[in-house]
Amino acid sequence: MKAETNDRSSYRNLIYTALIIAAVAVALAFPKPFTQIGDFPLKKLIVPLLQIIMLGMGTTMSIKDFEGVARQPRAVFIGVTCHFVIMPLLGYTLANVFNFPPEIAAGVVLIGCSPSGLASNVMCFIAKANVPLSITVTTLSTLLAPFLMPALMKLFAGQFIEISFWKMMLEIMQIVILPVVVGLILNRIFHKSAVVINRVMPLISMGGIVLIVAIITAAGRDSLLTVGWTLALCVLIHNLTGFTLGYWSARLFGMDEQSCRTVAIEVGLQNGGLASGIAVQMGKVATVGLAPALFGPIMNTTGSLLATFWSQRPPKEVAVEASSTPQTAV
Repeated sequence: MKAETNDRSSYRNLIYTALIIAAVAVALAFPKPFTQIGDFPLKKLIVPLLQIIMLGMGTTMSIKDFEGVARQPRAVFIGVTCHFVIMPLLGYTLANVFNFPPEIAAGVVLIGCSPSGLASNVMCFIAKANVPLSITVTTLSTLLAPFLMPALMKLFAGQFIEISFWKMMLEIMQIVILPVVVGLILNRIFHKSAVVINRVMPLISMGGIVLIVAIITAAGRDSLLTVGWTLALCVLIHNLTGFTLGYWSARLFGMDEQSCRTVAIEVGLQNGGLASGIAVQMGKVATVGLAPALFGPIMNTTGSLLATFWSQRPPKEVAVEASSTPQTAV
């Protein structure tokens, strides 16, 4: 049964990745349908779509999800700290090494300062990692985002563009905290319908992220054609180095294999949608928003490959547990 669920998650994640890549390709080839409909600029849809996605995240959460902090505080602390130390530093370093124009460079830093990606929990499940730890790290990093993202952006991106700490903090709270809290309340009230909600909301979230990527790609098409391949290489290095440093940092702290895989995935996967929303609020979606738009398809592709690779190599603790479990005759 678990293998069947694992295969279904892998298949769904593969479709999701393919849709994002297709969205980028179509938006580059035919940008007009994704930039404006009549007098309405489609980039105005990005923030409402993000709020719906975060609402969906809230509806799949409950107070029990926060018990993970109490059960494994050391692992959660290591996961969250690695995420908010490794990725911002990498973003700042790469932005300077590649010598991008200021607003493009700020976008590289922005994606590095974002919380864990929403797809990380699925990736951890496929990779036979520590899923409860993944859920807890994703939740906590998301809730810390309104405070840590503006502070880290002020520190690392202040040399590229002007950053308003309080303005960004309020914007992130509107995009993240408010919808998540509403989602938690809805989950509490309609908990009997939780199964239906948990099936529908991930599909809505996936569709929303695909549309966001297409809109940002179309809006920044001219800049992408100028720095596209270089920026894509930068984003790929950012992502792969995040996986690598996340894994070996966890190893350094003596964590078990399952938890090391979890930290690697939580560090390497960023919430590109939230970073895109911040770029929209800054009025710089066509420049600052480019790195987040590219990070989405790249991280989903590499994340899927890494998760599939690990799924074929169960951690020793999982293999021992499986071998010691009595098999029921069919």
